[in-house]
Amino acid sequence: MANAVTTEGLTKDFRAGFWRARPHRALDRLTIEIPVGGVFGLLGPNGAGKSTTLKILVNLLWPTAGRADVLGCPPGDVSARRRLGFLPEHPTFYDHLTAEELLMYFAGLFGHAPADRRKRASRLLDLVGIGADRRRLIRSYSKGMVQRVGVAQALVNDPELVILDEPMSGLDPVGRRDVRELILSLRDEGRTILFSSHILSDAELLCSRVGILAKGRLVASGSLSDLTAARSESSGEGWEVVATGLDAPAADRLTARARRATCIAPGRYSFALPPEARPEPLVAEIAEAGGAVVSVQPLRTSLEDVFMERISQ
Repeated sequence: MANAVTTEGLTKDFRAGFWRARPHRALDRLTIEIPVGGVFGLLGPNGAGKSTTLKILVNLLWPTAGRADVLGCPPGDVSARRRLGFLPEHPTFYDHLTAEELLMYFAGLFGHAPADRRKRASRLLDLVGIGADRRRLIRSYSKGMVQRVGVAQALVNDPELVILDEPMSGLDPVGRRDVRELILSLRDEGRTILFSSHILSDAELLCSRVGILAKGRLVASGSLSDLTAARSESSGEGWEVVATGLDAPAADRLTARARRATCIAPGRYSFALPPEARPEPLVAEIAEAGGAVVSVQPLRTSLEDVFMERISQ
């Protein structure tokens, strides 16, 4: 099996409005292939169709048109569902249970023996950092703690494919780091991780491949290196020079040398130079104007640059 997920022309329409409901296209002919192994990021602004796509893949929604295969089977196939784990964007659990009881319950649904359920629940709660609070009622948990429990329940069946909808939502910086490390460890075990996000820094740290959605359409897909390289070739890179201690007239004179000048704070400016220009003449002029150079660094194309360019087309 070459791909963990394949979609062809996947489309989803909703009825919007009350008196005269009109169709709203949330997903528009999505065709994508996600290979086995590695981390794939489904990116896009709010309302781009990310959650709709994931819900179709786990059979919580039905497409209006098109088809999808998950682990070689149609969505909802029992053999495929046994081999995947899913974290929804807003997980809601039985809040009268403890985290340990909840995970034991889910382990039972997958057919694990009673003796194995507690061990499995204990190991997973330790893995997501809930070990010390495993016997507290879930209703007493913070949003971030509920999110951690959600990640644990997505792994209770040792899935081959892990689908996570906004897994960093509600987490503090420590929690986000922990989840990132967990995703990388799952990747190293040979699992396939598909997650949606609009936090580009997380995607840049984790993903081997990404797909970018805008208004329900796939506007870019591929490896991070290919996407950023393609934009670098078309736009060039150049240099960024950050300087401080400049008054407005001096900054105006220096702006003529730059492709773009940005006032960061009073007296502090960032100058972007085109790729054919060297930074040394600008550095000398900054010194002559009484300013001080804070940094000089080559510009590189980031995932954010690619993202902003594609969603604005």
